Amino acid sequence: MADEKDKQAKPTKSVKRPKKALFVIMCILSVLVVAVTLVVGIVVSPYFDLVTTFTTKPDMASTEVRQASQATSDITEEVEAEGVTLLKNENDALPLSGVTKVNVFGSTAGNNFSYGGTGSGAGDTSKNVTFYQGLEDAGLSANPNLEQFYEENATAAKDMGIVGTDWNLYELPQSSYTQDVIDDAKTYSDTAIVVLTRKGGEGFDLPTDMAAYEGSEAGRSYLELSPNEEDLLAMVEGNFDRVIVVLNSPNAMELGFVDAPQVDAALWVGTPGATGCDAIGKVLTGAVNPSGRTVDTFPYEAESAPSYYNFGAHDYTNVQHTNQSLFAGSGDATSGTENVHFVDYAEGIYVGYRYYETAAADGYIDYDATVQYPFGYGLSYTTFDEKIADFSDDGTTITMTVDVTNTGDVAGKDVVEAYYSAPYTPGGIEKSAVVLAGFDKTKLLEPGETQTLKISWTHEDMASYDYTGVKAPGGAYVLEAGDYQVSLRRNSHDVVDTRTVTIDRDYIYNDANDGARSTDGVAATNQFDDVSFGGGVTYLSRADWAGTFPTMAPAEKEAPAEIKDALDNPAPVENPNVDDVTYGAKNGLTLADMTGLSYDDPQWDKLLDQMTLNEQKMLVSNGGWMTFSAKSVGKPAIVECDGPNGVNNIMASYNGTQLTGQSVLGYTWNKELAQRVGELFAQEATALKVGGLYAPGADTHRSPFGGRNYEYVSEDGLLTGEIVAAEVRGIQSQGVYCYVKHFALNDQETHRGDDELLQPPGCHAHCREPRAAHPGAEERVGLPRVCRDGLRACR
Repeated sequence: MADEKDKQAKPTKSVKRPKKALFVIMCILSVLVVAVTLVVGIVVSPYFDLVTTFTTKPDMASTEVRQASQATSDITEEVEAEGVTLLKNENDALPLSGVTKVNVFGSTAGNNFSYGGTGSGAGDTSKNVTFYQGLEDAGLSANPNLEQFYEENATAAKDMGIVGTDWNLYELPQSSYTQDVIDDAKTYSDTAIVVLTRKGGEGFDLPTDMAAYEGSEAGRSYLELSPNEEDLLAMVEGNFDRVIVVLNSPNAMELGFVDAPQVDAALWVGTPGATGCDAIGKVLTGAVNPSGRTVDTFPYEAESAPSYYNFGAHDYTNVQHTNQSLFAGSGDATSGTENVHFVDYAEGIYVGYRYYETAAADGYIDYDATVQYPFGYGLSYTTFDEKIADFSDDGTTITMTVDVTNTGDVAGKDVVEAYYSAPYTPGGIEKSAVVLAGFDKTKLLEPGETQTLKISWTHEDMASYDYTGVKAPGGAYVLEAGDYQVSLRRNSHDVVDTRTVTIDRDYIYNDANDGARSTDGVAATNQFDDVSFGGGVTYLSRADWAGTFPTMAPAEKEAPAEIKDALDNPAPVENPNVDDVTYGAKNGLTLADMTGLSYDDPQWDKLLDQMTLNEQKMLVSNGGWMTFSAKSVGKPAIVECDGPNGVNNIMASYNGTQLTGQSVLGYTWNKELAQRVGELFAQEATALKVGGLYAPGADTHRSPFGGRNYEYVSEDGLLTGEIVAAEVRGIQSQGVYCYVKHFALNDQETHRGDDELLQPPGCHAHCREPRAAHPGAEERVGLPRVCRDGLRACR
């Protein structure tokens, strides 16, 4: 009974139910949390590696970084010291023996001096050794009143951002130079150094006409002097006993004015990077003897080059496209729908000295009236005697042994250049009259000292590519029978001595005849002949210089039917012969296990079999400024960055030492030095937490108006290849990998990021953003092979 009372006495608890609105909100939030978790886990988390690109920043004050940066600073000065090229030196104007005071003229010597380029090859110039500082460090005092005059009056170039260059020329008019300024300078010193600057950069090519820019006039190009610069030179020449011109430009300029007797000396200094101005000062005083050689032919007029007439912007009016490239809207890369652009490489093989030497040999041009400085040209403060001490040909390899003796009064370095001339039949295979076969550079030779150098190359290196099918339908390298003149030269034009090599028969390097050359993975043949010929394109030929020399390509024309069809209806990507691909295998390998293995080692296939399809897709399709991790093979996310002129991490906003322009490295003609540059470049990259470099630049100087010529070595493929290969060897020796950039067909910036049809003879390339032909196509078109290339770089 009592229990019943107790039960009755206890109050009944009411069940509290959640409010309906609150319950709904909580359910919605729960669903959102789950959804976000799924999105982050499935969609976003694979991209977490991208954070690495922005957050991986080094301790710039660390001992490792400071030591690595000091090493690259030191070698930058060394490169500039060997790259400075003495173009003229009359009346012993240089070196400046006994001279301690100089006048520096030119509005660009101060705030407009060019240390590098813009874009990928840019760098932090805030701590660079300036031109004035370089003079001071070498013991030369620049007129402080004249320097202050320019600081107060010269206009600074505009900052055009990451991609772009200010093409205006800011030399002051003569009305700015009062008589007091001139008289003060004359009192200070009878030596005048005139600095002339031109720049280069990513996104735009140099203007072929200055009508739209300040400081010059219509009808003059950017590579010609402006009226104000001409007036400056005239004023200086009329008031000073010793006139030295310093050419601060990455691109070959028109330098006819240097021939004037009032100009005593001229130095080509290129873009000297962080510390190169110290080297310029030492060259001026004679502490360093210049040993640079030109990497381009310097004609009196840029219009004399056949490439001039097919360079720049040209459109098809009957084919449109939508630019979907990464660079759409940057520089002069357009966005939206527009006409397809084209470039016809109508000059064929006749670029640079290959044109000028050949046209002169055939009597088509007057060489001396056309060319001011040959390819491979450069003077010294001393003199050298070169002679062929021995010459051998074992039927496969040619070896030229050269004795070089310093016959002058001061120590210096010399460059030995070997060339060959192949037999030519009018109407036959197109051949240059002269081709660089090999080169080397001496050590620093004391007066009277001799060094022996050996230069070797093979018979098959002298083969010419038969793109018109004279002897090899469909194209092939052909070594024709006959006598090959092998010459030791001071430059591409001036012969020291010759020998003769006789080839007994034609060697045709294709599968139907003698097989591929030993250095070719497969026999080289023409690609895309269907759209490389016809369509109104006439390629330059030795057989008829006058009849085939290019005329100015039209700004617009209709695409021929076959090209229009190829552009409007791109063929689907099909490769039914590819074997089935394995994903997710358990082979127990890691990327580290691949160290030292050759490209074709079967272990690579086993490693790739371990990767998932998604890992391969992420690695290949998200490769900008980093590579994604791949857990299946133990690959971490790795930071990569530009560029050819030093570490330039655009994404994380930090820089290493600004190296000289790549072309200055070419001016050294020094493979050993290029390799050391690579080694130190890589060590600094490692200290800055960068594992891969978008460098070096390996395209050639097709035209002096190329915006990124400063990133490329020269107009010649062999010189470019040797210098680039040496630098790559150096970089890779330190565990950093390279993306050798712009290997071909990126020799102009105009429309470089747009849809563009490029038509070199025997080859056709249509640059369009790649996309799969159908869902799952990536499993059939060789994605693992692409991953293999990427992983082999990453190792």
